[in-house]
Amino acid sequence: MNKHLLRSLPALLALAFAGSASAAAFQLLEQNASGLGTAYAGSAAVADNASTIFYNPAGLTLLPGTQISVGVVGVQPSYTFHDQGTTGLGAGVGNGGDAGGLHAVPNAYVSQRLTNHLAIGLGISAPFGLATEYSTGWLGAAQGIKSEIRTVNYNPSLAYQVSERVALGFGLNYQTIDGELTRTGVSLKGDDASLGWNAGLLFTLSPAMRLGLSYRSAVSHTLEGTINGVVPVRTDVKLPDTLTWSVWQQLSERWEAMGDLSYTRWGTLQQLEVFNRTTGAALPGESFNYSNSWRLAWGAAYKASERLKIKFGIAYDRTPVKDSDRSVRVPDNDRLWLSFGGQWNSGGYGVVDLGYAYLYVKDPSIAQSRNGVNLLGAYDASAHLLGMQYSLGF
Repeated sequence: MNKHLLRSLPALLALAFAGSASAAAFQLLEQNASGLGTAYAGSAAVADNASTIFYNPAGLTLLPGTQISVGVVGVQPSYTFHDQGTTGLGAGVGNGGDAGGLHAVPNAYVSQRLTNHLAIGLGISAPFGLATEYSTGWLGAAQGIKSEIRTVNYNPSLAYQVSERVALGFGLNYQTIDGELTRTGVSLKGDDASLGWNAGLLFTLSPAMRLGLSYRSAVSHTLEGTINGVVPVRTDVKLPDTLTWSVWQQLSERWEAMGDLSYTRWGTLQQLEVFNRTTGAALPGESFNYSNSWRLAWGAAYKASERLKIKFGIAYDRTPVKDSDRSVRVPDNDRLWLSFGGQWNSGGYGVVDLGYAYLYVKDPSIAQSRNGVNLLGAYDASAHLLGMQYSLGF
């Protein structure tokens, strides 16, 4: 492997952990559409369909009989670069166009109440993801062109009602990850599968108030793949864990309110160590210096009729990415969520949720010197999210 290839490898592998349009860094909150209208406030306490498997498995104890819930959230991020003096022999031409694009985040869940105290379920979701693409030959093509990372999470769960006020939940997570990362003259593909777990507590303080505490563990992956289909490489990466506190309250016959505070330990991602799988030799790594991050959300729902419920919410999402470490892969920054949606209960034919959120992203700046290019500029960044969820119980 030549020296040019060695220098480019860490930057390409770094893509898998650089960012996503929908939540801090590259985390995806959109594991249902029913919570989108409230900006996912109260996620660990609401438990109104089988998607509680992801947010708090203890919520399965609130669901009767058999429950099925399927949905999809369309994510349309926008990242438009504006040059502010890029230099270097490796620099291309042009701002690269809009690096965002429309992508779908699907989900599916099923649950079964076994006894008055015991319930089980299975969820399929995508907790992390990334997809950006600049035009070939743009100013920063030496640092990144196409970036695509996908995860799929299979989550069998069980829940037990300890008492009238306390429920416990636990789930296993089998998670796959794969991606394709390119820059000028270099292409990297890799994949892996690994295990994690999630658990939750649900406290029913009264028929009108619930508190939820949920934890999703870190998942350690060893990505294996090749550069340009020839050189075998690997890197060990630990995806972060998240702790969420939630509250749900029925304020009146028509109004309910919910809130969320979550904490994600992105600080575990400081350095990326890369190795040649054939020789075992350590290759130049990548510094991330991520900080732990948090998210605060508040939402409400209004029961307009026996069948129709109106939802709205607001959230503030703090990025773990420092200005000095921001990458072209996805220029992450703090964001504000503005959400609204509706729920239609058709009775025996099921429940349909629609949700929309606009994400205002604080304009990110970038100053990165990599692969012969000193990239200087700023981004206009935002995102639109539109989702639909169908839930049926029998």
